[in-house]
Amino acid sequence: MKKTVLAGVAALLAATALTSASALADDIKQGGSMIVTYKDDVSTLDPAIGYDWQNWSMIKSLFDGLMDYEPGTTNLMKDLAEDYTISDDGTVFTFKLREGVKFHNGREMTAEDVKYSLDRVTNPATQSPGAGFFGSIKGYDAVAAGDATSLEGVTVVDPYTVKIELSRPDATFLHVMAINFSSIVPKEAVEEWGADFGKHPVGTGAFSLDEWTLGQRLVFKRNEDYWRAGVPKLDEITFEVGQEPVVALLRLQRGEADIPGDGIPPAKFLEVTKDPQYKDLIIEGGQLHTGYVTMNVKMPPFDKLEVRKAVNMAINKDRVVRIINGRAVPANQPLPPSMPGYDDEYTGYPYDPEAAKALLAEAGFPDGFETELYVYNTDPNPRIAQSIQADLAAIGIKADIKALAQANVIAAGGEPDQAPMIWSGGMAWIADFPDPSNFYGPILGCAGAVKGGWNWSWYCNEELDKQATAADSMTDPAQKAEREEAWRKIFISVMDDAAWAPVFHEQRFTMRSERLGGPDAIFVDPVHIPVNYDYVWAKDVQ
Repeated sequence: MKKTVLAGVAALLAATALTSASALADDIKQGGSMIVTYKDDVSTLDPAIGYDWQNWSMIKSLFDGLMDYEPGTTNLMKDLAEDYTISDDGTVFTFKLREGVKFHNGREMTAEDVKYSLDRVTNPATQSPGAGFFGSIKGYDAVAAGDATSLEGVTVVDPYTVKIELSRPDATFLHVMAINFSSIVPKEAVEEWGADFGKHPVGTGAFSLDEWTLGQRLVFKRNEDYWRAGVPKLDEITFEVGQEPVVALLRLQRGEADIPGDGIPPAKFLEVTKDPQYKDLIIEGGQLHTGYVTMNVKMPPFDKLEVRKAVNMAINKDRVVRIINGRAVPANQPLPPSMPGYDDEYTGYPYDPEAAKALLAEAGFPDGFETELYVYNTDPNPRIAQSIQADLAAIGIKADIKALAQANVIAAGGEPDQAPMIWSGGMAWIADFPDPSNFYGPILGCAGAVKGGWNWSWYCNEELDKQATAADSMTDPAQKAEREEAWRKIFISVMDDAAWAPVFHEQRFTMRSERLGGPDAIFVDPVHIPVNYDYVWAKDVQ
């Protein structure tokens, strides 16, 4: 994400109120509205395309999938699937759909829509950055190669039953069915709008898009026909864009907004967090997160291992962490410490500018070279990029900073020849689901090294891909330790190839307005409010 501040696990691991949400959900009043602010506009609301921390949560409000997570947990639960069965060998999943679920256009959702949605997200013409998640479905390779337009392994049994056959056991498959890319969409709406479907989304979600004024606002209205009784509680959510984070914070303090979607501005972090009047309004969300610098291995001189190792050894990670007021810990590998497969004994590349210079000389660049470092233009990311720029200059690498809107950085990273280096901050990876495979496939695996993908290093190690497939074929719970060890070895091999320069693992802080309730409010990570829309709203939001 990611994944990101991606809505999946970031929202699920967030701090929640001590009061049971399920117990008090009936006490929350129906009605009211809420304002969320963001600096940048949204690039798309198409669930097959959207893959950044901002649109991920919005998409979750508009669409549903077969599976989801229990609010505030990493426990899978059934969503559009009323029930499911798994074959003894773990390769055939049969989902029974809920009857009577309607799309926003009024038509009932059926098993044909499930098949269409999975065929669409894996079709290369869609250019979905999430296509690789579905690689275990039988027939995926043929679709990815353009030799087929439909997944052989997805079969409509009857209007409310769909069978999905895998080419191999996949320990992550139900998690994949819970991510946004698996959202169910209606064929007729996609065909009507074509490439503009992302601006005219139609799903089965708790909210529908009522207005989108580019550069100004998006308005979501309550889906009165939503299949889940009693939710959502709010009648409307307005996302105001073009709001600088410092201005957004001031608006919240004046009661003019409810959630600063970009979080507490770093420049105001200490001031706000040390002020007693905001103690009950600050939310800290745990994240399976890693911020890193990518180096495009297809673009010289980053095709040389010694150069990539030199970059790893040049970055002063402790100084970067100080820039964000200590809201992170330095990273030495892709996985965050709380993720299964993290190697506690691995020390990574030391901060050693002199050794980095020697590696550059060994690679044929004794005087360094010039390059570009892309960065998301919202604070603190430009300042972090400047710190990295200074570190690189100290070993002879002159990096010109390209500070752009998030969507533009993402687009550049998804091209094989545009972004030699990217600081991932603000777009850094947060796991889509709590499994180490999610930190590999989309951002380090061969399946993610495609146009529009999120493997911005364009790193593809086919041997590691095979090892990853073998690890994900370990579906027996008794193989848990063996599977984690397999992933541990994979990620250390990635570091041996220096595909990234991991920098830090960050915590997320933001605020809520007073009208959303005090410490007893029912609340989930505000950065991803729509993800758990049915349990978020406080009793008195009117």
